[in-house]
Amino acid sequence: MSAVVAEKTAPRRSLPPNLSVLRRRTRMQVEFIDVDGVELRVGVRRGRGRPMLLFNGIGANLDMTLPLVNALDDVEVIVFDVPGAGDSPALNVPHRFRWLAKLSAKLLDRLGYDMPLNIAGVSWGGALAQQFALDFPARTNRLVLAATSTGMLALPARSNVLKRLTNARRFQKNENLAQLAPTLYGGLMRRRPELLERNGHFSPDPSTRGYFNQLIAGLGWTSVHRLHRLRCPTLIMGGDDDPVMPLVNIRLLYWLIPKSYLHIVRGGGHLFLLVRANESAAVIKRFINERRYDGTDGQDYYSAQNLPPDGTLKPLSATRALPGAEPL
Repeated sequence: MSAVVAEKTAPRRSLPPNLSVLRRRTRMQVEFIDVDGVELRVGVRRGRGRPMLLFNGIGANLDMTLPLVNALDDVEVIVFDVPGAGDSPALNVPHRFRWLAKLSAKLLDRLGYDMPLNIAGVSWGGALAQQFALDFPARTNRLVLAATSTGMLALPARSNVLKRLTNARRFQKNENLAQLAPTLYGGLMRRRPELLERNGHFSPDPSTRGYFNQLIAGLGWTSVHRLHRLRCPTLIMGGDDDPVMPLVNIRLLYWLIPKSYLHIVRGGGHLFLLVRANESAAVIKRFINERRYDGTDGQDYYSAQNLPPDGTLKPLSATRALPGAEPL
């Protein structure tokens, strides 16, 4: 499989000081990886236990996930810029979610992840996470869906919100975020829009082609007729003050997915994973670590790796002599 990458027209921006400090604290390693001719900017935060693959929202880059990644403590996290978002070059030809899910699986192969992973997705990335879990059930351990929907058959946002959401200019610096955030994102943004900058709402302007390609990926897509096939435990999170994703869409996911758990963030807007990262991370960690005796929890993962339940390495047995050592 190969794809033609569009030429870059804008120079890459350096991170602002606040995000640079956050990345150092998060210990995120960022590099560019070629996957079947597609150049992807990939970030990996090493940690313990079963890794988590995180799919971001439309037009967003991996730097926006840093507050959540940092709040997840020692959970190993993989996140990448979708082609056309962040510093990943846009493709000349748009592709559907199925193609992007295959690209994600090949990226995991390149990174050496051959075991089932926890998959998480927010907003647009939540739809891609559903596609990945449905297409690659053997590679999906547990699923986390935040502020997302079933796609085409979901209840849409209000027309004024939808118009702003589908406009790539909302990411550009000339856009007045203080005026845009309350209407578009809701939640804490209604009272404290400055949290966008404080928590890392900084992204190189997504290319018009890349943003359009992401919109095309989800055009006409729906998971309603396939969600009953999901057999992995699934956490569904939504805010009750989310103008982009009305709460009825969150409840629909909960009704359609067999092993699903619902968590509603009271007063949460569309960006609750970002501006309420500590609270959201606590819910996610509790979900991915809870004991289910079905091979999907952390204790079973450590057991399969021949490690104790806390994930630390076993000390050398005192009764086994080291090579070349004299017996006591």
